[in-house]
Amino acid sequence: MTDIQALDSQYVAHTYARAPVTFVRGEGCHLYDEAGKPYIDMGSGIAVSALGYGDEGWVAAVSAQAGQLAHASNLYHTAPQALLAQRLCERTGMKRVFFGNSGAEANECAIKAARRYSALKHGENVRPVILTLENSFHGRTLATLAATGQDVFHHDFGPFPEGFRHIPANDVAALKTALDVGDVCALLIETIQGEGGVCCLTEEYIQAARELTEARDILLMVDEVQTGNGRTGKLYSYQHFGILPDVVSTAKGLAGGLPMGACLLGEKTADVLTPGTHGSTFGGNPVCAAVALYVQDRLTDELMAEVAQKGEWVRAELTQLPGVTVSGRGLMLGVESGKPAGALVSDLLSRGVVALTAKTKLRLLPPLTIPWSDLKQAVSIIKEALSA
Repeated sequence: MTDIQALDSQYVAHTYARAPVTFVRGEGCHLYDEAGKPYIDMGSGIAVSALGYGDEGWVAAVSAQAGQLAHASNLYHTAPQALLAQRLCERTGMKRVFFGNSGAEANECAIKAARRYSALKHGENVRPVILTLENSFHGRTLATLAATGQDVFHHDFGPFPEGFRHIPANDVAALKTALDVGDVCALLIETIQGEGGVCCLTEEYIQAARELTEARDILLMVDEVQTGNGRTGKLYSYQHFGILPDVVSTAKGLAGGLPMGACLLGEKTADVLTPGTHGSTFGGNPVCAAVALYVQDRLTDELMAEVAQKGEWVRAELTQLPGVTVSGRGLMLGVESGKPAGALVSDLLSRGVVALTAKTKLRLLPPLTIPWSDLKQAVSIIKEALSA
């Protein structure tokens, strides 16, 4: 048998601290390694495999579109892309969509849309600054790293693009002061900072962010890369708060396992990107778009209500343990236990559960469709590991 881990070590760039496991197939909410050992997936490939693995409708959508038309230049029209954009706009209140291939690309589009909106309305470089929050994460390109409010990601990659300013989260007074400087075009937030430790913004802060930006003609942009596509019990997490952002970025679970990102543009930004100002060779390709349409069909109100219910059940179960707290919403949860998160993830892997870290927390992002029986088994194993 080919030693895949040795080949990986020799030929693949060492950008990931991989666990010593090689997955060869998936079924439902389970992954299987080379020896056939099953694992309950409580990470979904970092919130990507929203419908789990081998979903018949998902596989059929991939196969049908790949057999009909896998790619066409964005210089031409394709039905899946147009139909997906329509569906997203109808479900969110946004007006247009730009498609890319990842969350970082979606955020790059949001950054450009904000800068161009400001330039067209107020003059170039008059209001170029985008505010982001301390502890945020918006991607690994140079611009999205500059937007990211965590120094740990910045070392050795400077100089960074200018025009970003980080402010404390959940501090309305600091937000108001920052917005009043006069050089700000947009505020970019995550309602739950996933990579930052599954830290939630308060409803007070989110409402204030919308009101304060609206009053100053500053765009409110919500990064829904990890929180979006049903993950928190709503299609997009901002919908919990009764607000409508000016820009929304999303990716991860959008196509349920294929690479796709999207930047949703609201009323103010719908027409700021014109031919030649932005683009993507592969963005919105027919296969990914067709599959994302299928995912949209599956993200019903009933499924999202179940996501919310399961999340509350997991929280109730785990917080029965002494010293355990749970943050997050829906099936995006962070478990703080005092145990080192990395060691806990390794222990769980040996017990047959795939999980993630988020700073000091155990991060849980299972498929949205995980059956109750598998969820209960996984939580039972997690409780054993936390109690060990």
